[in-house]
Amino acid sequence: MKLLKAGDFGHLDIAHLVVEIEALGRQERRELENRLGILIGHLLKWDYPPQKRSKSWRVTSREQRRAVEKLIHQNLSLQPCLPQPIAEACESGKDLVVCETPLDYSDLPETCPYPLDNQFPCQ
Repeated sequence: MKLLKAGDFGHLDIAHLVVEIEALGRQERRELENRLGILIGHLLKWDYPPQKRSKSWRVTSREQRRAVEKLIHQNLSLQPCLPQPIAEACESGKDLVVCETPLDYSDLPETCPYPLDNQFPCQ
């Protein structure tokens, strides 16, 4: 870090620096996928079936939405790759629903019902 701050690029171990930067990117992407999975799971529980809605699902959805927005705002490089984490997170969200409710996978939508350009429900 000292070499970077000092602008002493000639003494940097570039290969090591690349590995560290890539590892940070993977860590941020995993956190994004995890938070999106929790968010989508709670949104699915909110929507399927609506008569069984829980206040805690709404609160968790709001909390995870803020965390996702903050993570993307702080790591703009995550934004272009959002469709892939959302698709993967949707599967994790379905697992959460199946684990915590009487619903089964066949009761849930096959594809993610929450497109990127749509505001997530239960704000």
